[in-house]
Amino acid sequence: MQRTREEQIEIANTIISQLGGKKFITMTGAKDIFAMDEGVTFKIPGTMTRNNINYIRIFLDPSDTYTVEFWKYEKMRGNKLAEHSMVYDDQLQDIFTAETGLDTHL
Repeated sequence: MQRTREEQIEIANTIISQLGGKKFITMTGAKDIFAMDEGVTFKIPGTMTRNNINYIRIFLDPSDTYTVEFWKYEKMRGNKLAEHSMVYDDQLQDIFTAETGLDTHL
């Protein structure tokens, strides 16, 4: 089922909010935040993270949980470094911090 653009933006905003909203963006340097049909993608400065992770994809699953992917992109080539499935909204910040080493809030 294709979602409307408004639904895509609502899902993306909800995910960013669950990660910590504006504080999350400030603390992690997240940028190029893009709403897509099934979730959100964004970049973070890879030089600040474990394993130089610099790209995150978060998908809303039919089970109302998330799949979170951590990528390292270099010279237009991507390498998926980690993936977590069946993630509940209250686990997003902890998983993000565990994989990247970046705090999502003060």
